[in-house]
Amino acid sequence: MAAKMRKASLQRRTKETQIRLSLNVDGNGKTDLSTGLPFFEHMLELMAGHGLVDLNLFARGDVEVDQHHLVEDIGLALGQALKKAVADKRGIARYGWAIIPMDESLVQVALDLSGRPFLYSNLKLRQKRLGEFDTELLLEFLRALVNSAGITLHIVQQNGGNSHHLVEAAFKALGRALRQACTRDRRVRGIPSTKGIL
Repeated sequence: MAAKMRKASLQRRTKETQIRLSLNVDGNGKTDLSTGLPFFEHMLELMAGHGLVDLNLFARGDVEVDQHHLVEDIGLALGQALKKAVADKRGIARYGWAIIPMDESLVQVALDLSGRPFLYSNLKLRQKRLGEFDTELLLEFLRALVNSAGITLHIVQQNGGNSHHLVEAAFKALGRALRQACTRDRRVRGIPSTKGIL
């Protein structure tokens, strides 16, 4: 019997943002994204494509004030959907990692679907903007994602200087690490923890 597809959908509406999101962890990398932030959409597309997750996202926010609210709330919504999709985490690999080269840049991502949120990143982004995207908001997105999904996430810049290459490598590596961590392993019986809970 085929395993049940792991999917989640949600809506988030505040005075600052409106978000509709659906996620299929067992997808093939299809995306339908509309956020009004082209560079950020491109990064989400890379993450989904390399993670083989299907992601549909419609998001609007008060970007005339700042992009902060929208980017952070997308991170919160994506994390909530991921947490809902993997549910009790039975039978998954739990850990994931990837090292991605992008020309002169090399970025390593390691993560644990531990239920304990933690973010470490040493990315050194020289450009303040990539397209119209404020690069300072990358950490806000990642922090919201790990907090709402309960992920321990380390992003380590091993080499590089071009900000676009570094961010692109990080999103590709994040997708591949999530794909590995969410993969079902037939040898894993129950929860992948010696404590019996995540």
